[in-house]
Amino acid sequence: MKFASRKYVDLIRQTTAKWANWDPPIPVRVGNYGEINTETGELDVEGNIYDENFKKIFKQYHPDMDLDEHKPKVGEPDEDFVVSSVGVRRRDLKVGPEFGVAGIANVSLKGEWQFATGRRGALLIMHKPRQTYLPPGEVLEPLYKVPELKDKYIVTSVFSCPAYSIYLSDKSGEKVALALVANGPIPSAPGVTAGGELGLDWWTDTQTSFLRKACSKSGEYSFTPLYALKRKLPTIRRLFRDSPIPPPVGDDYWVDVNQPWEPLDEDGVEDPVYDDDDVDPNIDKDVLREMKITQAIAKAREDALARGPEVYARWQASPYTAPPL
Repeated sequence: MKFASRKYVDLIRQTTAKWANWDPPIPVRVGNYGEINTETGELDVEGNIYDENFKKIFKQYHPDMDLDEHKPKVGEPDEDFVVSSVGVRRRDLKVGPEFGVAGIANVSLKGEWQFATGRRGALLIMHKPRQTYLPPGEVLEPLYKVPELKDKYIVTSVFSCPAYSIYLSDKSGEKVALALVANGPIPSAPGVTAGGELGLDWWTDTQTSFLRKACSKSGEYSFTPLYALKRKLPTIRRLFRDSPIPPPVGDDYWVDVNQPWEPLDEDGVEDPVYDDDDVDPNIDKDVLREMKITQAIAKAREDALARGPEVYARWQASPYTAPPL
């Protein structure tokens, strides 16, 4: 499947509003910036705001601010995190002696997931994830004034964990059973895998290339399956001069990132719903202009929503559009 990673990223983003890492052992650092690869769905990193090269650029615009004094914050470990896309149903894992894994009945992180027939589904499990994030209210507003970050996406937080499992279904209506167990070298039934070293490891009854899982034997937070992306708040010009745009405050200078591709079919292939190339070249120019204004207003509405309910309420009270066409 050519676009497996993009489909997985898209499904998890729809559920969490965060970006999934198709290859969690490859680290994602807070402060990374770059552009989304529209074929893979992952961030092509161009640099990091804490790298020496960027700090030199930053000093040109903020000579009195040292980014090293505003390092990312690290949160406390959270409860186990399990998220699946729409249409995936979780069930209790019914454990029997045929499983051949001691203690599996007593572990807390286990389950069976039923996927729909004819459509893709995605599953992400993180064991005791920990969030690392940019210090709130300290760096995003100054970064907004750095022109080198124009049209770039920045990683504002990452979720790391010592054990993860991700899965993308094959549309066959399959069931997937998973459990995070403490085990030693234990024999397993045919078609069932279990770890052979002491410590935590994943047990599963599934054999597929679209299942990825790993554990850190030492319990280190070695994997980053999920992260948050922001982009600069687009400039929105007002339709009437007596309708002021609510000014952003602090971190509101950056907003969540939407997917840079058209809606995807079940195999991750783009399925365009509208394209300017499809417009009848003989269409009345005034009609075409009204169509584009409608699109611009819809985009302004999306940006206001991303900035929170208070900003959106103020936006509703004022008409907006893009710059005159």
